Amino acid sequence: MSEEFVILVDENDNPIGTEEKVKCHLPNGKLHRAFTALLFDEDGRLVLTRRAKEKMLWPGDWDGTFASHPRESETYVSAGERRMPEELGINGNLDYFHKFEYHVDYRDIGSENEICGTLVGVINKSTKLKEIKGEIDKIKLISAKELISELKKNPKNYCPWMLIALNLIDKSEKTMIKKHANILSDWMSNEMREALQEAIKNHLPKNKWRLNETS
Repeated sequence: MSEEFVILVDENDNPIGTEEKVKCHLPNGKLHRAFTALLFDEDGRLVLTRRAKEKMLWPGDWDGTFASHPRESETYVSAGERRMPEELGINGNLDYFHKFEYHVDYRDIGSENEICGTLVGVINKSTKLKEIKGEIDKIKLISAKELISELKKNPKNYCPWMLIALNLIDKSEKTMIKKHANILSDWMSNEMREALQEAIKNHLPKNKWRLNETS
């Protein structure tokens, strides 16, 4: 992790200061603001990325498309759109869906203690994604059905914030669900939700994550 500052927040996502990113990701790190972005193709497949082996936390595990932290002058959406070319080598538009709070330890190395905004975008078939060295080691597309099967076999191979973000898709703003209904229907099925909730249990208990309903 490079020297960078993140936004400290209270439980209602009100900014209360800043802190070095590394310090916020040590064990018992302070609650701070983050985002996770989920890109889908026009067939409803999710773009998964494998975190680079250089990452301090969850190296080599599969994530949603990309994740990072807003800066002080940014919204969740503007932060995601700023970060997209840095992570994937593309530009695009994102929509805000929901945010959640979670606190999970990674071995004895560090932790994530975040209020995390969930962003969704759609790419077309001509989009060329790049694996940016130090960020992403591999990219793949996966259908909801394929992910359900994977989660039943290897739940620990997937980052917890990605699982929570997907699990809460149906709790998002109704206008956003309607806008992306054609790509999200399979991701909001009961079978998908059950698989996600079981996978989340492999990372953290229910009392360590929740939907954050502040605007």
